[in-house]
Amino acid sequence: MLNPKQRKIYSLFEIDYIASEKNHEVKLMKNTFPVAFVGKIGNKTLNVLQEVGEVAKLFFGIIKSFSRLIKSRKLILFQMEHIGVNSLPLVLIVAVFTGAVAAWQAAYQLKGIAPLSFLGAATSRAIITELGPVLTGIIIAGRVGASIAAELGTMKVTEQIDALESMAISPVRYLAMPRFLASIIMMPLIVIFANFIAVIGAYFVSNFFMNVSSAVFFGSVKRYFLISDFIYGLIKTIFFGGATALLGCHIGLRTEGGAEGVGFSTIRAFVLSAASILVLDYVLWMLFV
Repeated sequence: MLNPKQRKIYSLFEIDYIASEKNHEVKLMKNTFPVAFVGKIGNKTLNVLQEVGEVAKLFFGIIKSFSRLIKSRKLILFQMEHIGVNSLPLVLIVAVFTGAVAAWQAAYQLKGIAPLSFLGAATSRAIITELGPVLTGIIIAGRVGASIAAELGTMKVTEQIDALESMAISPVRYLAMPRFLASIIMMPLIVIFANFIAVIGAYFVSNFFMNVSSAVFFGSVKRYFLISDFIYGLIKTIFFGGATALLGCHIGLRTEGGAEGVGFSTIRAFVLSAASILVLDYVLWMLFV
């Protein structure tokens, strides 16, 4: 049994108790919802900060590996082909329909407000500044970011990365740096193609379904085109490509748990990459506009 002094002490800590007179056992039931909630928030915060530190460490390790750039040129070129060239068919298909949908949406928004002669300017500026870079970045995050995490994660769980380290080969220099550099090089080039195809898709919809002639459409594009919009869109893609490759490499190199862990890392790489692209898009828009 608990004496009055013990009961007072337990009540101070907001602890409920059940005293069994038969076997003199005391079962404590802690009213710990506020404490547990705050504790979970603290643990999540510490985990996020720790992961941010690990990503920063990987980033500076990649920057340090640039001194071996010439030696790694074949690895970089191979990753440029994998990330850039092999992604073009999917990117261009999405770009065509992005431009088509943008044309329909712009025509609906302009209805009753402005003539369709402004359709070319409205769609091209939307594509060049936002739709092209962001949608292409998300596509690359799904195709490349997840692929990097799955590839490096498989190497991690099968101890291939440990084998590289045993041969004094840095996994950051050999695996992460080529993928990171290839991503920031190829992303702007992919987006240039995507923007061009999207504008062509918008033109075909405008011409065949809304009777906007090519002279009117492209005249409007030329009249309101700003080189600063184009450059701003390309600058964003450098950050998008770097974030996608960096997160894919980080998650892949930290994979554990066998095949299940590889699947989890693949999903996590895509989710975090896509989310980081949207966050970066907002931050860069505030900084540059």
